[in-house]
Amino acid sequence: MRIAIVAESFLPLMNGVTHSILRVLEHLEDRGDDVLVIAPSTLDGEAPDRVRGAEIHRLPAVPLAGYTNVRVAMGGVYRVKRILADYAPDVVHLASPFVLGWRAAQAAHQLGIPTVAIYQTEVPSYAARYGVPFLENWAWNRVENIHLLATRTLVPSTFALNQLRGRGIPRVQMWRRGVDTARFSPEKRDDGWRASVAPGGKRIIGYVGRLAVEKQVEDLAALAGIPNTRLVIVGDGPQRAILEDALPDAVFTGFLGGDELARAVASFDLFVHPGEFETFCQTIQEAMASGVPVVATGRGGPLDLVENSRTGWLYEPGDLSAMRAHVLDLMGDDAKRRAFAATAHASVQDKTWPALCGQLVRHYEQVMALEAAEPSTDARAGAEL
Repeated sequence: MRIAIVAESFLPLMNGVTHSILRVLEHLEDRGDDVLVIAPSTLDGEAPDRVRGAEIHRLPAVPLAGYTNVRVAMGGVYRVKRILADYAPDVVHLASPFVLGWRAAQAAHQLGIPTVAIYQTEVPSYAARYGVPFLENWAWNRVENIHLLATRTLVPSTFALNQLRGRGIPRVQMWRRGVDTARFSPEKRDDGWRASVAPGGKRIIGYVGRLAVEKQVEDLAALAGIPNTRLVIVGDGPQRAILEDALPDAVFTGFLGGDELARAVASFDLFVHPGEFETFCQTIQEAMASGVPVVATGRGGPLDLVENSRTGWLYEPGDLSAMRAHVLDLMGDDAKRRAFAATAHASVQDKTWPALCGQLVRHYEQVMALEAAEPSTDARAGAEL
């Protein structure tokens, strides 16, 4: 089939959205599908114009204020409509749509092309964290308009499913995320790497992710002073300098990818994720696949991923004393931590990307069939809810 993927962000920026798109492109290439990716432009002269057989069409973009490596595509609906009309896809995949994705949703609707919208980023809830809470209602209105227009919306977690349905969004179904269990494995644990970041045999409390306001990495200051431990922060972002001041005893590795990332995660003794606005949280799955138990906030995607007292612990959002207590519990009991680690590893072994991407293709096929049948909006909604 011919698939147009409209991405709010893409290479060279690596984040959860880009990672998911890359895995989807791998699967579609293996199937022999024809794919066009529409994404914001980049200043990186080495950014590829083809990835996994897919053509990359870049639209003029400007940097997001305060987060210069994130670029926002410019232009109106007509520009996207012209691209889609020329390419004539069977289906349009809207990857975490908000700005460019809103234009693409309108353009595809006008052209009668079915759309699958992937709800992956809780943008409205970021507003308060960035000091502009008055924009939250506007942002939710944008999200609702996009997903009301989409032929089908896919969400990665029970929390996100209930969140969108609670806001009156119809035609919402679950599509989780896969994890590369060959790349992320306990076998990647590296004693030499451990000694380089935590000399003296200290146990490693690790975090992986963007160093941005919405990730709440500063909450990890609550873990200061836990005996015989070293906090290791993997990732980069606009908050790095601030966080290095707030967490003076932590090791900051910067961005790691590929085998370097797999080695680091497998070398952790415990993974902690304090962010409250994760619709899924892929790094939790990667830690679990690496045989590392997890402590995470009990909101959003982690609710589906972490099973209390089996694969890790969840704490109430904002209760940093509970976060510290759970970390103390696991860091102070080697037998319990090993048992949690083994259960965490086993819990993700069937969540492979090929299986999840196969599900995504079936969603493509179903919305194409719905569009071909041209049912009324009410009938379509009734069939899918």
